[in-house]
Amino acid sequence: MAIQDGARKADPVLLEPVMAVEVVTPRTSLGDVIGDLSRRRGKVQGQEQRGKRARRPGFVPLGEMFGLRHRLRSRPRASQLHDAFERYEEVPGNIAEGKSSRVAQGEPVGAA
Repeated sequence: MAIQDGARKADPVLLEPVMAVEVVTPRTSLGDVIGDLSRRRGKVQGQEQRGKRARRPGFVPLGEMFGLRHRLRSRPRASQLHDAFERYEEVPGNIAEGKSSRVAQGEPVGAA
């Protein structure tokens, strides 16, 4: 009971790994790529032109990365995705509530 009481008083937060990503895609596909990253709670950090292709660096939570590489490669003009672990960030409250209730019910926590 002391541990539970201490945990409540500590006001813990749920952290998630965030990946640094770089998407290289044809300029004609930029809107689709940015929309896909936004749906995955991604944050785009600028743009660099490389001939007919554009490079978009950004950050995406690891739990939202599943299926992204396949989705980008399945486009008519394939895009490239490079990713690496960057840091941990606090999970937004509305998403953390859903995950914590799923944990309490004994369900595995992955992508929402």
